[in-house]
Amino acid sequence: MLDSLRIKNFALIDYLELELGPGLNVLTGETGAGKSIVLDAIDVVLGGKVNQRLVRQGEQRALIEAIFRPDIQTQKWFQEQELDPLEEDTVVCSREIIIAKDNLRSRFRVNGVLVNRQLVLQIRDRLLEITAQGQTVELMIPEKQRQLLDLYGGVELIAQRERVSSAYDICQKLTQSLAKRRQSEQERLQRLDLIRYQSQELTAVGLTDGEELEQLEQTKERLAHVVELQQLSYQLYQLLYQNERGERAASDFLGDAEVILKDMLKYDGNLESLWEMVSNALTQVVEAGQQIQVYGESLEADPHYLEQVEERIQQLKRICRKYGPSLAEVLAYAENLARELEEINEDSQSLETLEQEYTKAQADLTQACSALTLLRQEAASKLEEQLTKELKPLGMEKVVFACRIFSASINGTGGDQVVYYFSPNPGEKIQPLSLTASGGEMSRFLLALKTCFVNAKIGSKTLIFDEIDVGVSGKVAQAIANQLHSLSHIHQVLCVTHQPLIAAMADIHFRVEKQIVQEQDLRTVVRVFNLSNHQQRREELAQLSGGQADQDAITFADSLLAQAQIRRATMIKKY
Repeated sequence: MLDSLRIKNFALIDYLELELGPGLNVLTGETGAGKSIVLDAIDVVLGGKVNQRLVRQGEQRALIEAIFRPDIQTQKWFQEQELDPLEEDTVVCSREIIIAKDNLRSRFRVNGVLVNRQLVLQIRDRLLEITAQGQTVELMIPEKQRQLLDLYGGVELIAQRERVSSAYDICQKLTQSLAKRRQSEQERLQRLDLIRYQSQELTAVGLTDGEELEQLEQTKERLAHVVELQQLSYQLYQLLYQNERGERAASDFLGDAEVILKDMLKYDGNLESLWEMVSNALTQVVEAGQQIQVYGESLEADPHYLEQVEERIQQLKRICRKYGPSLAEVLAYAENLARELEEINEDSQSLETLEQEYTKAQADLTQACSALTLLRQEAASKLEEQLTKELKPLGMEKVVFACRIFSASINGTGGDQVVYYFSPNPGEKIQPLSLTASGGEMSRFLLALKTCFVNAKIGSKTLIFDEIDVGVSGKVAQAIANQLHSLSHIHQVLCVTHQPLIAAMADIHFRVEKQIVQEQDLRTVVRVFNLSNHQQRREELAQLSGGQADQDAITFADSLLAQAQIRRATMIKKY
């Protein structure tokens, strides 16, 4: 509910403080008196567009401050935005408009905190709705028509739509994952073919030892120089152990040295360690000579084996050039290939699992959308019946209204397109609302639609109606007054009207007028007066009904107020 409004230097308003209350608040006054300026200020403070003409001439700053008292559900939303209500659960929204060097800028504040326009527009959706001729374009949009139907459907329908939204989000994420996965599938298969080919090639080589190439190089050298090795082995054997030409070998010299040292030990025991060294050397030389003899005798030329070794060396070098450079690195590369092959195969299984999850998610989404469609169809049937009933007193006795649901591509709100069809006149073909209704009919349609929401339990807002009664009178005007008052039992209603029948039903009645005041020069300002007593109201109603306050007009005004009091009392009992 809008508790109060403070306006400074806005259009023709120099300064205005307006205290509003629950129920039906009505603004009346002569055409051009400035009633719409008050509504424009409310629009602007909650994110409406501004221009320099909205700042009072001669001033550089305009300020609008609106104090709201939101319902419990909206209070929770404010807390989620870290904008805790102030004392008595009020929310203060303000906007300062500044002209500086022909540039226009503005600042929004909520409870004193600077906020952006995007957040203010979200606040507006929760606190306020403005209905005026020329501002009903939004209702022509099928998406808006679907939103209204969902709200009318109530808690169960909204909860099902949230389930659809959640299921749709899951499908979207899985769709993105699948698209990304499938996009790389060709690359994966190409990589898989390459890995398999390289793995087969490396497996065929039969690698087991990273030092095999070095060992084979040594084997090749040995096999290629068997004759030289045999000759050198024989020479070494003679030098170490036994010389066939009668010359003494190393073992002979060491044997003589051992004998001499042993004789010396008789006289000096300190030479024992030296004797042991020579004795050990003699043993090792004899053993080395014997082993080199065995080695030399074991050498045998094998051209076929040498050829096999050389072929193996060439094979390993080719593999090293391709996957190396060293054989150890080739072996490491082969191990990496094996791991990558396993991972790629696991990816294939992951894709299959992902596809199964996607199929299930699609089925869940389809099922949720079907349940949502059924709820919408049920709500549409009820809305058709109730809205037609509410329209008939508004001068549309033969109206035909249909809320039709068509299949559409599935998104986060389901798989339905909702279109309102309307025929206000007998014999006229029913057509989409956007092609049929006139401005006046649209205003009455909106009023009837909002009346349908009185029992929908969707929370309370401030509903503003700007001259929706244009072009109607008598019985229709009274019906509009009754519906506005019905709405005011759930919502706070603020209405600009020229109809005395509507003004008479007000719980709070304001008169708006222009006055000329003396400042430095003569200036025009807008003033708003709260008509708080019976005399003030009867005079204003008399002016509205007859354009003058003569006795007949006063009598008529008294009659309107008396009848309005009876109607309000009857409606209070109803609610």
